[in-house]
Amino acid sequence: MTGIGWGVRSLGRHPLRTALSLAGIAVAAAMLLDMVMLSGGLEKSFGDLLLARGYQIRLTPRGTLPFDTEATLDGASRVVAALRRDPAIEAAGAVLGTALYGRSADSLVGLFGYGVDPTAQGLYQVTSGADLTPGDTAGVLLAGPVARLLGVGPGDSVTLIGRLDPQVAMAAVGRRFVVRGVVHWLYDHRGQLSVGAVLPVMQRLARADAADRASLVVIKARDDGAVGSLAARLRREFPELEVSSVADLVAHFKLRLVYFRQLSYILGSMSLIVAVLLIATLLTITVHERLGEIVTLRAIGVSRGTVIRQVLAEGAALTGAGGAIGIGLGLLTARYLDAILTGFPGLPAAFSFFVPRAGTLGTAAAVLFLTGSLAGLYPAWLAARSPIAETLRAEAT
Repeated sequence: MTGIGWGVRSLGRHPLRTALSLAGIAVAAAMLLDMVMLSGGLEKSFGDLLLARGYQIRLTPRGTLPFDTEATLDGASRVVAALRRDPAIEAAGAVLGTALYGRSADSLVGLFGYGVDPTAQGLYQVTSGADLTPGDTAGVLLAGPVARLLGVGPGDSVTLIGRLDPQVAMAAVGRRFVVRGVVHWLYDHRGQLSVGAVLPVMQRLARADAADRASLVVIKARDDGAVGSLAARLRREFPELEVSSVADLVAHFKLRLVYFRQLSYILGSMSLIVAVLLIATLLTITVHERLGEIVTLRAIGVSRGTVIRQVLAEGAALTGAGGAIGIGLGLLTARYLDAILTGFPGLPAAFSFFVPRAGTLGTAAAVLFLTGSLAGLYPAWLAARSPIAETLRAEAT
């Protein structure tokens, strides 16, 4: 009989105990998988989000990150013009973020406004209707939640209000726009009420002194491999601005969410230890129960190596079955936990904490299978080292 066959038959002798053990291993495997996805998924998800439109570099006011504060950079058109003359840059566009209001019946609704250059934007994807054109001063783009709240769609009209007079709470700057399209703003949090217009229009709506100001400038390099050197050169050319590549922004992000990485390492290690202890304990109990059978086999000529392989095969079978169940359970729990964590205020709705990847699944499965199989070393050693004569005498009495 083969080692695997004996292991599987041995597990079937106590179905309830085996089922409970498999459940415990599956839970530990699911936690291990989730923690592996969490530890590597944070920066991958954030990096993929930043590169969703291919813009690898951001320019912001000195000492800030994109949309981190309300600070703006002056002379945005001059900066963009200089960047577009650079042969290493494929596209560059300025973006302004500001607070707005939309009129809904007799009330005002707070909105977030994006001023964009439609020819060089990395902030949105059109889901219905049409995009803006560079000279479209009468058009506006709405996020899905805004369109539903105001009850409008492409072709309808909306009123946007920029500044309110604090003395009389009336609009100081307000205009009526035609909805060109409904878009998905990549960096909006879930349910955020955002609208977009061409940059000059949003600058006039923002405030009287906002002419030629922007919150950031997005840059797309022609060569992905030259992003680092391009960012370094731009830092020298624009010392008054903060130049951040996607790699820089991911590093800042990792520092802010280092707690989640530490938590994933701790919980992942604990789940692995629990799985090893559970398998080792079960195999130790099983070996003690079958000690008479094992030494009988030894007495008729079965080698110690064969006994060790049989016990290790039992551990491998237990680990493989529990791990397979755990992968499915881990994917389900990861989806549930991700929905909770991405609900935190200020996090983009498109961001994900748990990113399932083939490499992630393979790493978690390999680590679990290896450690789970090695957990049978001590029980296998006990089985192989048991004295034949003494054990048979004890079993007989």
